[in-house]
Amino acid sequence: MTLARACDALQAARAAAEAAGVNVRVLGDDLEGEARELGRAQARLALEARDEIDAPLLILSGGETSVTVRGDGRGGRNVEYLLGLFEALAGAEGIHALAIDTDGIDGSEDNAGAHFSPDDWQRAREQGLTPADYLSRNDAYTFFQALDRLIVTGPTRTNVNDFRAILVLPRTP
Repeated sequence: MTLARACDALQAARAAAEAAGVNVRVLGDDLEGEARELGRAQARLALEARDEIDAPLLILSGGETSVTVRGDGRGGRNVEYLLGLFEALAGAEGIHALAIDTDGIDGSEDNAGAHFSPDDWQRAREQGLTPADYLSRNDAYTFFQALDRLIVTGPTRTNVNDFRAILVLPRTP
C-alpha cells in the first residue's frame, strides 16, 4: 500500500507556492543522472528563467541522482547536486535553492541536505571555500557545513525521494 509518492511532495510544494502567489515549474519526480551535472543543468534553467520572468518562480524536481565517488570527502546526492548548482550560479542575484532527501538522511551523513542564497557566494569566498575543490573531493557536506547551511532534521521515517527547489526572483531594474 502506497501512502505517498514523490509526485505528492512536489504537488504539495506547488500548491503552497501557488497559494503564496509564486509561479511554479515542475521538472518531474524521476530525474536521474550525475548529481553535480544535474545541478549545473538546473542552474542554466534558473539563469534563463530569471531573464524571462516578471514574478517569482519556483522550480521543483525530484528523483534520485547518483554520485561518482572520486575523493574521500563527506556528502550525499543532495549536497553534491546543490554544490554543482551553487558553483554554476556563482552568486547569481535572486536565486535561492535547497535540496533534501525526504527520509532525513543524505547518503550516510546526519543531514537531510542543504540550502543557499546568493549571499553565500561572497561568504564562501571570504572563507576561502572554492566549490570546484570541494567537488573534486566529493566533499559538499564540509562545504555547506562551513557556511552553516546544512539542513539537519533527523530521520523522518518516510521516504518519497529527493526533493529539490530553486526559487528564482525576477531581475531588479
